[in-house]
Amino acid sequence: MTNAHEMAPEAVLHEFGSDAATGLSSPEAGLRRQKYGPNELTETPPKSPWRILWEQLTAAMVVVLIVAAVVSLFLGEYKDAVAILVIVVLNAILGFTQEYRAERAMAALKKFAVPAARVLRDGKVQEIPARELVPGDIFFLEAGNIVPADGRLLQAANLKVFEAILTGESVPVEKNAAAVVAANAPLGDRENMVYKGTTVTYGRGLAVAVATGMKTELGRVAALIQTVEREPTPLQRRMAALGRALGVIALVIVAVVTGLGIMQGQDLKTMFLTGVSLAVAAVPEGLPAAVTIALALGAQRMLRRRALIRKLPAVETLGSVTKICTDKTGTLTQNRMTVTTLLLPTRETTEGLKTIDLSGAKAATPLLPPASLLLTAGALCNDAVLTEADGQPAYVGDPTEGALVVAAARFDLRKPVLENFLPRVAEIPFTSERKRMTTIHQVHEECRTILPQLCEKERPQYIFFTKGAVDGLLQICDRVWVDGRAEPLSEWQDLLCRANERLSRAGLRVLAVAFRPFDALPEAVAEGEIERDLIFAGFVGMIDPPRPEAKEAVATCRRAGIDPVMITGDHPLTALAIARELGIAAERRVLTGQELEALAAEELENLVDEVSVYARVAPEDKLKIVAALQKKGHIVAMTGDGVNDAPALKKADIGVAMGITGTDVSKEAADMVLLDDNFATIVAAVEEGRVIYDNVRKFLKYLMTTNLGEILVIFAGMLSGMPVPLAPLQILWVNLVTDGFPALALSVEPAEPDVMRRPPPKPQENIFAGGLGTHILWVGGLMTAICLGIGYWLWRSGNPAWQTVLFTTLAFAQLAHVLAIRTGKTSLFTAGLLSNRAACGAVLLTVALQLAVVYTPALQGVFRTVALTPAELLLCFALGSLIFWAVEIEKWLTRRRRSAPARRAG
Repeated sequence: MTNAHEMAPEAVLHEFGSDAATGLSSPEAGLRRQKYGPNELTETPPKSPWRILWEQLTAAMVVVLIVAAVVSLFLGEYKDAVAILVIVVLNAILGFTQEYRAERAMAALKKFAVPAARVLRDGKVQEIPARELVPGDIFFLEAGNIVPADGRLLQAANLKVFEAILTGESVPVEKNAAAVVAANAPLGDRENMVYKGTTVTYGRGLAVAVATGMKTELGRVAALIQTVEREPTPLQRRMAALGRALGVIALVIVAVVTGLGIMQGQDLKTMFLTGVSLAVAAVPEGLPAAVTIALALGAQRMLRRRALIRKLPAVETLGSVTKICTDKTGTLTQNRMTVTTLLLPTRETTEGLKTIDLSGAKAATPLLPPASLLLTAGALCNDAVLTEADGQPAYVGDPTEGALVVAAARFDLRKPVLENFLPRVAEIPFTSERKRMTTIHQVHEECRTILPQLCEKERPQYIFFTKGAVDGLLQICDRVWVDGRAEPLSEWQDLLCRANERLSRAGLRVLAVAFRPFDALPEAVAEGEIERDLIFAGFVGMIDPPRPEAKEAVATCRRAGIDPVMITGDHPLTALAIARELGIAAERRVLTGQELEALAAEELENLVDEVSVYARVAPEDKLKIVAALQKKGHIVAMTGDGVNDAPALKKADIGVAMGITGTDVSKEAADMVLLDDNFATIVAAVEEGRVIYDNVRKFLKYLMTTNLGEILVIFAGMLSGMPVPLAPLQILWVNLVTDGFPALALSVEPAEPDVMRRPPPKPQENIFAGGLGTHILWVGGLMTAICLGIGYWLWRSGNPAWQTVLFTTLAFAQLAHVLAIRTGKTSLFTAGLLSNRAACGAVLLTVALQLAVVYTPALQGVFRTVALTPAELLLCFALGSLIFWAVEIEKWLTRRRRSAPARRAG
């Protein structure tokens, strides 16, 4: 039943055929259990391990590698085949493990199941397994209970329920059984309802079950989790496209080489095998291993920056993010209610009110007497306990009351000391109907040093302090405390009401504080006797303040072309106030859950780029927002900590769960867990993701350029009439050794200077965009011209070392290339040769191995090389280094071209 909140209790009981005095009969409960099923969450069968493994082995890039391995076996290149198959197996194991572990969100969700529930059956209170609860059952609630089903409240005595797992609200919600709520009220405003999986924190209640099992709000979240399909990451999409392209290229190479050979009168079988060999050489078999290592190393670096990566592909996805959808409480804010404003009536200002900003005030700063009275009243009319954490005031208790106690302590008004001078002798507890609390204190002589104005003029024996909602409190006041004296409230009423509205519009939670001095304690402390004729003392404004580092993190996002979006269950005014302070929103509109519900998918897609703050949202709203952003072509990161966030975390391109406040459900559905629940950590992780994406492109640039150079050398050599320029084992050596170590070293290249000052890569662009494809073509062509030119010239001259010179020049050209592309646009001389010691070490190691192949007699016969003279070796080095200087000139021209508009503007 979805509309119970808009019906009176009697109407709901009639709808379910239940009686509040006797509950259901056992036979009727049995019939309903058959009709509605057990009160538990059900899950769809998970993906089978065989299907997961099949999907891993049928990815486009993996298929190309498997074909290359089979062809290598056919050609007798067993080492090449084994190396490729090892890479395939390692990637399959890694992918299988991650996919298999990712299906555990439902298991975590089931932890919210309740083992037992107290119900009214057959006129008697019984304890039954919660799974046997049925719609129409009357069940009891008390502090500490987990709510066993969705229910309409019949009775509520000071009942408060913590609903953050469904709504994201950071404070318990007061419940009111008598209320009837509007049909379209969001979940967080349904004060007459309780929901399965939430926790009772205070009071007691009685409710009738209106939904059980998968029909509950928790069940709807479970269904959303199960229906959400994970999107492939940008890198997975680009690698799949690359795999398909390489497959086509390989087929074209086989056809062209075979055709050329037949036209030249060569043997068909020989030319076909030559073509297949070249096709295998075209496949960068080291690429998957290099990508995996880059992602794993990136995950380790992110862990040092307080971000735990649960699914390895998410590392790179972060670098492509264009929208970060973030919760407010605890992520952008400190998750700690803090008093920031005191508002006092005064005749000293023309507007009649004095605002005291406590957000920047230093501890123990002297306060005006009216402000001391206000803070003293807030600290004493209060059940929170003052404690200490890391040398700073802290509290145990309700967040709102704790904020008042801490605020007073900051100004040397510590609650235990105040209680010595003003001991509590009686109280009237808070109730949801009155929305206020009153405490009565005896005034000791020492109190006169704390409240001099009050005690000198009134000299009371007792004082009553009351705090609560502004509207209700003003109704029981008849005077206002102004500059140390009481004045009639009638002169101030309109001004105080306007001030309350202004503070509320600023996103503050506003409490009013009042007091009343007495000469003698009334015989009977009753609400009607003492909660009247009070003196209004002032307003206290509080808010969960932004994290100090969040504003700079938002600014970093903006510079990096990433748009932060706040999605919260909090009130729209509070959300907008924080968003404006952090720079997330200027004048852009706030969209509420109610407004979202009324929008069609197409209408939302037209709005998502204009809206930066969403408030009072439900779980399906978050899903709709993420889906709309993805439809607009965005790569979306979504943060969350509650059960209600899990579907959107799973749907987003990168789901980010909170490590401190997050539920197990949100963590299992997420790709990444923030160990400090801090928005700034997301931004740091985005930077790491961009570094990884840059490095993936660098070793793709390196491997593809090298492979193109090899292919063109052999193609052009065949067309020129010279013998095959490279022997089969020389090709294998270049593919596995000369390519391998330097490419892997690129995975630890540090960040480029502009990594967070440029927009993210466009989601639609392929991996060769941004000049990468052009670079591969011209550098591969230059490498071919240099290597084949010297080889052809020495061959025509009859030099027996021609092939070794060509082979060594190609190796040195590749090493020169890897040094040059370590930086994107910055010169290597600016970045520093030793900024990546791993790359330097890999180059030196490869040079040593290449010299061993050329000069070691045992290896010369294997690789068909001859010892080169010093002059020939120096020639190989000089020719190979031309690639380095050519790429450095390319980077210089790029920098010059990009700086030209700035120079003209200057």
